[in-house]
Amino acid sequence: MQIFLNFVLLIVGFVGLIKGADLFVDGSSSLARTFKVPGVIIGLTIVAMGTSAPELAVSSSAAINGSNEIAFSNVMGSNIFNLLAVLGVCALIRPIPIDRGILKRDFPISIVITLAMFAAVGLKIFTGFDFFGTPMSENIGTLSRPFSIILLVLFVLYIIMLVVMALKSKTEDDGEKPMPIWKSLLFIAIGLACIIIGGNLVVNNAKDIAAAFGMSETLIGLTIVAVGTSLPELVTSVVASRKGENDLAVGNVVGSNIFNLLLILGVSGTIRPMAVNYASVIDLGILIFVSIVTLIFSLTKKISRIEGAVMVMIYIATVVFAIIR
Repeated sequence: MQIFLNFVLLIVGFVGLIKGADLFVDGSSSLARTFKVPGVIIGLTIVAMGTSAPELAVSSSAAINGSNEIAFSNVMGSNIFNLLAVLGVCALIRPIPIDRGILKRDFPISIVITLAMFAAVGLKIFTGFDFFGTPMSENIGTLSRPFSIILLVLFVLYIIMLVVMALKSKTEDDGEKPMPIWKSLLFIAIGLACIIIGGNLVVNNAKDIAAAFGMSETLIGLTIVAVGTSLPELVTSVVASRKGENDLAVGNVVGSNIFNLLLILGVSGTIRPMAVNYASVIDLGILIFVSIVTLIFSLTKKISRIEGAVMVMIYIATVVFAIIR
């Protein structure tokens, strides 16, 4: 009986995710038209912040409870999923044009932050660390509280930069009448609530179903939890792509990744400094690699269906590697 209830709640969760994403995208795009703000800016701010809420909740709770490795690996796994699976699936549905601002500004910012993170937490690698001989459970680096505070300061500066850009980048009226502001905000709020509640239902019940079939907690964490907290990004971006709101889709992914690195790790590391182990540094290296691959694919200012398929296959390969590891 319990397993049947889990399946029912799982389906309810997916329905909540899909309907919530639909409302969220409609409200966000309408708000962008109302204030004549480019969709990419809305994607980088409101949509990205909203879809990053599950990661923030999971990582903050993990930090408060002293489970910092969960907080760090959650962000790494979510960012890899966003770049490869979310953008890859969206490109398979419809080739994704890449905004020039994202290509020249936000993608490089995301990569530079990731490289800085690698230098900060993997410093022992460059000072005599035995890469192949050290057990995976041994901590090799620390995301310190001062560095985490710097991340939060950079997050505030990044938001200020986006707000200034939004004020300067007014768009032309596309002829489509936007909803009243109150209705746009209501759609965003209801949509976000459905996304978060639906995401929690999917993650929790998928974990229970997996456990009932004998999957280990480690495998569940590597697959269901990492993907589950990124479901809002996936569903929101796919819905945006199908509606032709490509700026929202791409801005959501890149913005969410930057938010995850600066805000979520900043908050988690400020609450409690993070010990980072061997496996997490490998994941950080993988994130750098897939970020560069995504940037290379984006240099043509469009991610094609073939490139989308390659990205999805790379993601599957990273999951298989994580399971074997």
